[in-house]
Amino acid sequence: MFFGVLMFSCDSDVDAGEFVVGADYLALKNKVISIDTVTINLSTIKLDSLVTSNESRILAGNYDDPLFGKVKANSYFQVSTTSFNLYSENSDTDATGYVFDSIAVILRYDDYYYADTTKVQTLNIHRVTKKFKPNVNDDSFYNNSALDYNDTSLGTITYRPKPIGRDSINVKLDNEFGLELFNKFKNNEITTSSEFTDYLKGFVLTSDSNASGSIVGFNLSSVLRLYYSRGKGGAEDFYTKDFTVLDATKQFNSISSDRAGTLINDLPLSKMSLSSSYTGNTGFIQSGTGIVCRVDFPNIRQLKFLSDKGAIVDAKLIMKPVKNSYSKLFPLPEKLSVYVVDKLNRIKTTLTNSSGESIVATLNNANDEFDENVNYQLSIGSFLQKEMLKESDSKSGLIFTLPSLSKVVDRVALGDQTKKESEMKLQIYYITY
Repeated sequence: MFFGVLMFSCDSDVDAGEFVVGADYLALKNKVISIDTVTINLSTIKLDSLVTSNESRILAGNYDDPLFGKVKANSYFQVSTTSFNLYSENSDTDATGYVFDSIAVILRYDDYYYADTTKVQTLNIHRVTKKFKPNVNDDSFYNNSALDYNDTSLGTITYRPKPIGRDSINVKLDNEFGLELFNKFKNNEITTSSEFTDYLKGFVLTSDSNASGSIVGFNLSSVLRLYYSRGKGGAEDFYTKDFTVLDATKQFNSISSDRAGTLINDLPLSKMSLSSSYTGNTGFIQSGTGIVCRVDFPNIRQLKFLSDKGAIVDAKLIMKPVKNSYSKLFPLPEKLSVYVVDKLNRIKTTLTNSSGESIVATLNNANDEFDENVNYQLSIGSFLQKEMLKESDSKSGLIFTLPSLSKVVDRVALGDQTKKESEMKLQIYYITY
């Protein structure tokens, strides 16, 4: 491998990236070498699964992504109550005068959305027929988890999402279902939480895949609301009873993508990765579906041979989003989380600086009208120094993800070292002494 180098004498202060190396510290014979031609390998990985339960967000919807395919989110949730009579201010004998009116699920926006909310979308609510028990021996549900549910929808809404301008949407449910639930309480047939969940195991919120638009987030203050009334001498009193999401561990999002026809259709198992040379010189990251990218520096140990005594004092990795891969519909995330991984893509630790503090890649897009300098920057000098000095054959790489892996579907596509107009770069500052 050929290293392009630029050498600085050290008879004055030298700005070596993150560090300023002083003349008093270095002898005149010492040099700071700037290296910018180290090989960078970029690849894409599909993680086995992501925990999506206990994330306090209901995700629902679908959209078509030109790079990532058809992305869809269904949300499973369980509701319950702490009160098992209809109206606590009255006696049980008053229940005979109550009359069922209607039932609905009120979904409250939590301000998260992705893709095109100007398009009309259809959501359906189905009744889950299986208990909320994880498929494996832990307390979690995953992005690929699913529970059996009735094919017939209890309620449907066709709407244009307004996650910022409005607070909620109201999905009216089937009256036959509502009347049956109402009578269970009116006749005191349900008196405990376990009896309630045995009767009503939960719901799944799905979207109509024929109408692609967006994925929208709703918070866990969303409720199943029973409306009923009681007549009194010509007047009528109206009441409601809410059933809420009391256990966040029993709410999870099933997030999938159909990548047929995309560059990442054939992603291998999570212990392997797909080189950017097979994916249009691009690495891909998407939360929710578990797509992450890996960066390796296969020849970094060769820097040891530049000098008998030397050290990497700083290294700046600059990663550019692929030109025209982002827009107002698909905005760039502000930060990328970074993890050190082994050859089987197993996470060893978060990436840290020389002080042991976790660091992230930060988006730089200030004052760039033509998107020519939009990039993520990250200082990795401490990591590369450790890799350079390794005596064993084990090599570590870096995996990049979004800070929130499980409760969003944001994504980014990064160019590799050969990608025209989106070239990944590494600038290393190496001191010989």
